[in-house]
Amino acid sequence: MLEQINEVFFEEAKELLESLEGHLLSLEENPDNKEIISAVFRIMHTIKGSAGMFGFDDISKFTHEIENTFDAVRNGIAPVTPKLISLTLNSRDHILEMLDGNNDSESSKEKSDEIIQEFKQLMSNYIKKPSESENQSSEEEEKEEGLITWRISFKPSPTILCNGTRPSLMVKELAEMGTSTVLLFCKDIPPLSQLDATKTYLSWDIILSTTHTKEEIQDVFIFLDESSVINIEKINIGIDENHKIGEILLDRKSISQEELDSILNIQKPKPLGQILVENKIISKENLQSALAEQTHLKKVASEKKQTSTAQHNQTQHNSIRVNSEKLDMLINLVGEMVTFNSRLEQVSKQLNIPSLITLSEQSSRYILSLRDTAMEMRMLPIGTTFTRFKRLVHDLAADLHKDIELVTEGAETEIDKSVIEKLNDPLVHMIRNSVDHGIESPEERIAAGKKPQGTVKLSARHAGSFVNITISDDGKGLNKEKIYAKALERGLVQPGMNPTDSEIYEMIFLPGFSTAEQVSSVSGRGVGMDVVKRDIAALSGSVSIKSKPGIGTDFILKIPLTLAIIEGMMVKIGSGMYIIPLANIVECIEFQPDEDDINKVCSHINARGELLPYINMRKWFEIDDADEEKPESQQVVIVHDQDSKMGIVVDKVIGNHQTVIKPLGELYKNVEGLSGATILGDSSVALILDVFKLSSVIRRTQVN
Repeated sequence: MLEQINEVFFEEAKELLESLEGHLLSLEENPDNKEIISAVFRIMHTIKGSAGMFGFDDISKFTHEIENTFDAVRNGIAPVTPKLISLTLNSRDHILEMLDGNNDSESSKEKSDEIIQEFKQLMSNYIKKPSESENQSSEEEEKEEGLITWRISFKPSPTILCNGTRPSLMVKELAEMGTSTVLLFCKDIPPLSQLDATKTYLSWDIILSTTHTKEEIQDVFIFLDESSVINIEKINIGIDENHKIGEILLDRKSISQEELDSILNIQKPKPLGQILVENKIISKENLQSALAEQTHLKKVASEKKQTSTAQHNQTQHNSIRVNSEKLDMLINLVGEMVTFNSRLEQVSKQLNIPSLITLSEQSSRYILSLRDTAMEMRMLPIGTTFTRFKRLVHDLAADLHKDIELVTEGAETEIDKSVIEKLNDPLVHMIRNSVDHGIESPEERIAAGKKPQGTVKLSARHAGSFVNITISDDGKGLNKEKIYAKALERGLVQPGMNPTDSEIYEMIFLPGFSTAEQVSSVSGRGVGMDVVKRDIAALSGSVSIKSKPGIGTDFILKIPLTLAIIEGMMVKIGSGMYIIPLANIVECIEFQPDEDDINKVCSHINARGELLPYINMRKWFEIDDADEEKPESQQVVIVHDQDSKMGIVVDKVIGNHQTVIKPLGELYKNVEGLSGATILGDSSVALILDVFKLSSVIRRTQVN
C-alpha cells in the first residue's frame, strides 16, 4: 500500500517538474509575466508540501529554498534573470535525480547545499528593506487578483430626460459589468401636485465588483450632461465577510474616527447605524447605502470562496490516474470484442435469424461506442511532447553558441498515447539536426541579412486519420551539392546518377550519412536520420523534406492518429480481402479503362472530369487471371494522400469494416503497399493497404 502511495507522489512530482521546465523557458522569454512566476511558485509549493507529507524530507527542504526565492520574485523583491532561470533548471534536474534515486544520499546532499548556496548568493543582490515591498497599494494587489470593488454615486441632472438620455439604461449597463448591488433613492420626489413628468428626481448608489478599470466605468457616462453628478471611488477595505458597519462608514468618509469613538463609548442596546442616524451624524440614505455595501462585500467574498472550492473539487474529481498498462489492456480487449462482433454479424447473416441479427446490430452499436470512448482515453495532446523540446533547444543553443527560439503550434492536437511515445526519439534527432546543421551562427545570419536569432518551428495539425508534424527552421537550407558529394565519397550512391532534388534530400536518411566536418557532442557520427526514417516507417508514417537555400528547411511527418483500431472499407482483389482506411476515401466509381491501359499497372482515369492517376491492384499484386477469374467489371476507390488524389482499382467494394490493426510479420513487413493486417469474422486475414506507399508507387512510375 505504501509503495502505491509513493508511486502516486512520484508520478505527480514528475508531471509537475515537466511542466516546470516549460514554464521556466517561457519565463526566460517573458521575464515580467506574473502568471508564469506564480505558476512556478505554485509548483515548488506543491512539491514541497507533497514531499514533506510522504516523508521525503530532503526534497521538501531543498524545494523550500527555491519556493522562497520565487516568493520574493512574485512580490517584486527580485527580478527574473538568466542566472535565476539557469539555477532553477538545474534545481529541477536535481529534484528529478532525487526522485529517481540516481545519486547516493551524501553526494545528493552536497549538491543540494551547493545549489541552495548559489540561490542565497543570487538573492543577496536583491534584498531590500521590508518597507519598500510593503508600500505597494492595495489597488495593485487587487489588480493582481483581477477583481476591484467600486463605489459609484450617480445623481442625474433633473432635465436629463429632455435630451433623450435614459439614466436607467446607464445603471443597467454598470450592473452588467460585474457583481453589483444597486440602491435607488426617491427622497427628492415631490408631492404629486408638484410633479413635473419631464424631470428626474431619482439618484442611485451602485456597489460594483468587476475586472473593468475606472476609465471603462467612466465611459458609461461619456455622453452625460455637465449638470449630472458622478462620483466613482475604489473601496479600500478589501473583500471580506467580517467588515463592520463602522469600518465601512469610515472608508466612505461619512463619519470621522472621533465621532465613531464617541458613539461607541455610549452604552446603548441599539445598532451603531441607528444611533448615528438618531444623532443626525449620518442620513438614513447613507446608512442604507453602507448596509448594502456590507451585504455586497459578504456576497462577493462568499462567491469567491465557493468558486475556489468548486475549482478545487473539480480538479480532484474530474480526473483519475490510470496505469498505462491497464489502458493498453483495455484497448486490446476492445479490439478482441470488435473482432468477435464481426464474427457474430457474419454468423447472424448466414443463419438469417431476425432476432440474432437484431442482437448483432445492437451489439455493434455498443461496441462502436465503447471503442470510441476507449480510444479517446488514449488520446493525448501532442503538446505534452512539444514542451520537452524547449529545454533541448535551450541547452543545444547554449552549447553551440547560437541564439535559437523554439516556436510551437497546434500543441492541442491529440494523438494516440502509444504513437506519442514512439515519436520522441525521431523528433529529438530532427530538432538536433535543425539546430546544428540548419540554423547558422549569429555572425553568419547577420552577414546573410537575417536577424541574429534563429527560429525552429514545431507544428502539428490533423489531416484525416493522420497528424502532420512539421519541423521547420529559417536556416541556410540543405546544400544539394554537398549532400550528393558526401554520399559519393562514402559510397552510399553509385557514380553517374542524375538524381532529382527530392532524391538528393532523401540521401540524408541513408545509414552512416553525415555532412558534419568533425565529430562533436551533437552530431557528426552519421547516426540519427536513418533511425528517424526507420522509426517513422515503423509507425506506418512517412517523412518528406522541403528546402530552399538561404531560406530554411521543412521536415514533414505524416503519422497515423492511432495504431490500434480504425474505420476501414473492405474490398476484394482476386480471392483476397483488403482494407482501405476510410479516412482516406473520397468516393467509389466504376472502372472503365481505355483499351491501351487494360494491362498496365498504372495509368490515368477520368473521374468526373478530373484526370487522376490510378494503380491496378490485380496487376500490382500479380494476380493471375487464369488462377482467379477476373470479374466482369471492376471499381476504382478514389483516395487522397493529403497532397493529391488517386485511384485504387479493385474487383469489388464490400462495405465498411471496423479494423483492428495487427502488425505484419518479419517476412511481410517490407512489402510495398501494405501497412498491416486484420482478422475477419471468419478468422481469415485481410491485409490493410497503405495509401501513402501506393501513392509513391504511382509517382515513381511517372505515367503520362
